[in-house]
Amino acid sequence: MCGFAGFIDFSNNTDRQASLGRMLDTIGHRGPDDRGVAIDSERGVFLGHQRLAIIDPENGRQPMSVVDNSVCVVFNGVIYNYLELRRELLAKGHPIKSYSDTEVLLYAYIEWGENCVARFIGMFAFAIWDKNKNKVFCARDRIGIKPFYYAIHQNTFVFGSEIKSILASGYVDRRANTAGLKDYITFQFCLDDKTMFEGVSKLEPGQAVTVDLSNQELSVRRTQYWDLQYEIDTSHDESWFVDHLSGLVEDSVRMHLRSDVPLGAHLSGGLDSSAVVCLASELLVGEKVSTFTGAFRDGPQYDETAYAKKVSSFCGTEYNEVYIPGSELSTTLPNLMYYMDEPVAGPGSIPQYYVSKLAADKVKVVLGGQGGDELFIGYARYLVAYLEQCLSGAIYETAHTQPYAVTLESIVPNLPLLKTYKPMLQNLWGDGLFESADKRYFKLIDRSSGVAHLFNDDLLSGNYQPFESFQKIFNRDGLHSLINSMTYFDLKGSLPALLHVEDRTSMAASIESRVPLLDHRIVEFMARIPPNIKFANGRMKHLFKESVRNIVPKEIFERKDKMGFPTPLNNWARGVANDFVKDILLSPQARQRGVYDVRSVEKAINNEQEFGRAVWGMLCMELWHRIHIDQDTSVLNIKS
Repeated sequence: MCGFAGFIDFSNNTDRQASLGRMLDTIGHRGPDDRGVAIDSERGVFLGHQRLAIIDPENGRQPMSVVDNSVCVVFNGVIYNYLELRRELLAKGHPIKSYSDTEVLLYAYIEWGENCVARFIGMFAFAIWDKNKNKVFCARDRIGIKPFYYAIHQNTFVFGSEIKSILASGYVDRRANTAGLKDYITFQFCLDDKTMFEGVSKLEPGQAVTVDLSNQELSVRRTQYWDLQYEIDTSHDESWFVDHLSGLVEDSVRMHLRSDVPLGAHLSGGLDSSAVVCLASELLVGEKVSTFTGAFRDGPQYDETAYAKKVSSFCGTEYNEVYIPGSELSTTLPNLMYYMDEPVAGPGSIPQYYVSKLAADKVKVVLGGQGGDELFIGYARYLVAYLEQCLSGAIYETAHTQPYAVTLESIVPNLPLLKTYKPMLQNLWGDGLFESADKRYFKLIDRSSGVAHLFNDDLLSGNYQPFESFQKIFNRDGLHSLINSMTYFDLKGSLPALLHVEDRTSMAASIESRVPLLDHRIVEFMARIPPNIKFANGRMKHLFKESVRNIVPKEIFERKDKMGFPTPLNNWARGVANDFVKDILLSPQARQRGVYDVRSVEKAINNEQEFGRAVWGMLCMELWHRIHIDQDTSVLNIKS
């Protein structure tokens, strides 16, 4: 786990090496163990790397080249099946010397070229300089666990693991991207390849980019090497799917335990992280897993340590916990926004940041349960959308025309789960009942309806409409059912935003975070299961629950009150952090920025619902502007 930065610049500018140094300085937290550079000044290729040494610490230095220096790589992530690939490549005659997954990646490219990505099980972003073919090949993993950003400026291609390194290069101006701002107000993340910065793009999950350097002219070709396909398997029954899923999850956890440094796990007390911890404890025979839990002292709805302790006791882990104080928001949130580069989705990033720092005191690698809600159908909004579809089918007698339909009668036993989601139901059914599926799901995830009045009208005007970007994903051909359309959008939109937080909070603490439930083999398998089996009777996480029934404690298996990682941000905003929130959102900088309606903002600070996100979104956006656009570091308290 590391960070990289680089560029292709044919200009012979004498400042090029200094630019690379500035880029690496900004991402030193991603890899404090080592720094390396590889420079081909004649061809204008500059590569840099900050290393967090996890696998083969002695022999995995980067940038890494083959013997004749014809191929060189910078890489962030882990190739979990590197041992299997190493044996295959050795059998083909490749002179692999180390047990580093970086060297395996390098020779995999030499053997299979750009198709090497199809061989990898892992999380990765990398750039390979192929001198013989005069090109740089870059790729990002299928799910988007590891980041890759880039900018094209005149005849220069600049790239890195974090946007701040690209900005530090001097090739890109700091300007807000209006389309990105509109996306953030709508979703609290940016869709497609957009970022919040004008001129800076991201490789999307499963994408690669090839930069041809022939004739000292850039030719950039971006390709989608992988996307999720929904080829429904009708040849097996539920019990077979449960058994096969159980085997895939166990094999993924086994591979994710490969490490040459101390390893632990996040533990929230929910089903996903509990299952990962229980499996890891079984597989690490004779070893005691360290687990890390975060909570708040602001009420029982913000403290799930009792469940985490049950799992820890059940598995015999070394239990560690941290309680997050609201009094530290004024120092924590600006630092967090610095590391994030962009405003992020949800205040859950605050406890993730604290838990990562807690874990960093004892381990260098942590496993977590990220992705389980999107993959195994764990969000209440899925059930809300299906309830409306079932009502429509029953009223208009059209249920028999809907592929893989869930009936109203079958869904009723699981509806008590929605008793705490009355505001969501009221908002959804306030207007537009029984409209098209895309409009209904968009309304469930659209966060702008309650906050649009807080922003100046000019910001929300213009030709770009986030709903159109949403439609292209949600209405993709071949999804077959409502549940696949909803989860596919979340896998392409909201999940990468959550993985952005996972990456930055762990890297800010200089530890590696692994997400075994997002092994692409599991993702592909879930896509093939008939929707009426994987969402049988509207039961959340139905197949996953059955696959881990005999692994997790009974109290965890039977939980019905899990709410993610709720954060008392709005309680803090009205109480212990009120001065800080007002200092930021009602400051002269915020008033002069022309983004907010300041009078409406002041009302929102004092009247936000407990789990509303208006104040969170505005805080993130204003701190982002101040730190990354204005370059005002006075709000930061980061130790070098």
